[in-house]
Amino acid sequence: MRISVSPLGDMLLKSWDQYPDKEAIVFPSGRRTYGDITRSVLSRARGLIGLGIKPGDHIGILLPSGTEFVETLFAVSMVGGISVLMNARYRAPEIAYVVENADLVAVITNSESDDFVDFATRLSEAFPAIADCTDPLALSLAKAPKLRRLILHGGKQAAGFVGQADFDAAAQSTDETQVHEARLSVRLRDTCMILYTSGTSANPKGCLLSNEAICREASNLARNRWMFTADERVWSPMPLFHIAAMLAMLGAIEVGGTFIGQPHFDPGESLRQIEAEKATMVFLPFVTFHQAMIAHPAWDDADMTSVRLMNSCFSQMPKSVGDAYRAKMPNALQVGTFGMSEASGIVSTGGFDMDPELGFEALGYPLKGISVRIVSLETGEEVPVGERGEVWIRGYNMLDGYHRDPVKTAEAIDSSGWYHSGDIGSVDANGHLRFHGRFKDMLKVGGENVAAAEVEAVFDSHEAVELTQVIGIPDARLEEVPAAYVKLRDGSVSPDELIAYAKERIASFKVPRHVRFIEEWPMSASKIQKFKLRQQLMAELGLTD
Repeated sequence: MRISVSPLGDMLLKSWDQYPDKEAIVFPSGRRTYGDITRSVLSRARGLIGLGIKPGDHIGILLPSGTEFVETLFAVSMVGGISVLMNARYRAPEIAYVVENADLVAVITNSESDDFVDFATRLSEAFPAIADCTDPLALSLAKAPKLRRLILHGGKQAAGFVGQADFDAAAQSTDETQVHEARLSVRLRDTCMILYTSGTSANPKGCLLSNEAICREASNLARNRWMFTADERVWSPMPLFHIAAMLAMLGAIEVGGTFIGQPHFDPGESLRQIEAEKATMVFLPFVTFHQAMIAHPAWDDADMTSVRLMNSCFSQMPKSVGDAYRAKMPNALQVGTFGMSEASGIVSTGGFDMDPELGFEALGYPLKGISVRIVSLETGEEVPVGERGEVWIRGYNMLDGYHRDPVKTAEAIDSSGWYHSGDIGSVDANGHLRFHGRFKDMLKVGGENVAAAEVEAVFDSHEAVELTQVIGIPDARLEEVPAAYVKLRDGSVSPDELIAYAKERIASFKVPRHVRFIEEWPMSASKIQKFKLRQQLMAELGLTD
């Protein structure tokens, strides 16, 4: 067993020392060697210090997946900052919440707007007072009192933002030795990043993840379970602000391999990349992406024989998907994976020592150093093999708590250090984890966690709404989609108007696809029976589980 553990910034430097001229990152926009990446990271780090960023500062990263995201992540680590990865699909109210809740001192974004999002505009929508700022080095926002800098990379200018020219000037004014002094002060137990994840509360929670948790997780997964080598070419189209793709990228960097990605998932481009780049590992967690690639006209002709390992994150791979990959990648091992942001990405996954068929029907076994228990909610005792209970997790990879939320932290982590996941699981006779659903009031929409309470809070903020209940219903493409039952107060509003209202306030994947109005809620002695609402809508729509 070999695990290499260092603060995140040092991870990059170690691979640069060994492989300075080797390809590190490949995106459709270009290729970068370890030398290219490291030089750019050090320059970005100098710019951050020149703009007043100090060790321990919380820095928001609002960027699409790409080389710039990777370089910014490492640059923040180099200066001892804490990266707060912001979902690029967030709408203005969600951005405003994270900026304030995460105590952000700076947000780093770019001016390269595309068909998906213009980040500078989105930030200005979140904080309209930005438009009144005449000096970006004297930023002051009442709704985000700790925010001092908005950094806009690229060629455009915007009111309130530090532009590329001023950033470059700040870098030129800073000696590189200051970067290394900051880097060498970072401890393994210092917080490395804050990842926001939806829970059962109305707003997402910020998981505090240490350098040890993140870097040890990447090293343990890559070196010991998936046996990455320096020749590994890891491909994933997932957004890097998600723990899943970020962990795949860090695993490649850890061993001096190559990470191949794309800014937005495209099934045709994905098939092209896997073949042209001779990917050896396909990190593709969600079934919707698999199905889109298999349905693409280029699927039949795509050569994927270079792949030796593929992972997925659904409880059991659909037979049609599994059969397609058995034929397309006859020499590849498929591994199921179970994880979450709170666990730095992955708790359990398959390996080369298992029966290969288990990779199509189970979610692997815990990584070394990570313990899993299946516990009865009624008795608090561990259940026998094959029986269902709540998944409890403990290990080096777990969060240190939720930022600014001691109550939720105490609810999730007990006095013995066990994290109570709220997921329903079991362990089979082979020691492999199986997932059976969630105790929490959560939905899984195309791989994205959606808290029913968050969506309900948005609908309930409409003046015509008295109360909302959000449920999940099956969907062939996304596995599950939200739907809402709404009880109105005085006045009237249409379903389309409520959907439009929500689209302005939350990411599109969270917006209910169906809205139904109700006069009386189905009740138990004290609670609304959501399962009856779900049954009613599924019967109306002709759906089955």
